[in-house]
Amino acid sequence: MTTATPEASPVGAVGTPFEVHVERGKIREFAAAMQSDSAAYQGPDAIVPPTFLTTATTWAPPGSRVVVGFDRRRLLHGEQEYLYHGPLPRAGDTLVAQERVADRYTKPGKRGGEMSFAVVVTEFRTPAGDLVAEARATFIQTAPKGDPS
Repeated sequence: MTTATPEASPVGAVGTPFEVHVERGKIREFAAAMQSDSAAYQGPDAIVPPTFLTTATTWAPPGSRVVVGFDRRRLLHGEQEYLYHGPLPRAGDTLVAQERVADRYTKPGKRGGEMSFAVVVTEFRTPAGDLVAEARATFIQTAPKGDPS
């Protein structure tokens, strides 16, 4: 049985913008999952932990995200980085997120075959359009087993 992978979004493709509501309870839950009891992540003026924006994809409506197009059975999450352009978002903020495919490339795998890479950047803006943060994720599709190329 073969599993078809969706057609990949090309470099430069952008997804549909979607709202991310920064909720105090979600900040607290995320901080607890990180085993942090920092006061900065508690209360009505809580700031987000620096990696909190990774949860934004849970708010993405169906069809709004770019398509990496990799076979999930061979998918690895290679890197994740965050760049903030000012203060960290706070409880009660609403951000508008939008993904774009920043790069695609291949290189030989260490165990043979070819690995494919896709870099997806998600921009987070205020409703007025000011850039708050960027999340850059690198996804890797490993070579199929037995691929001698």
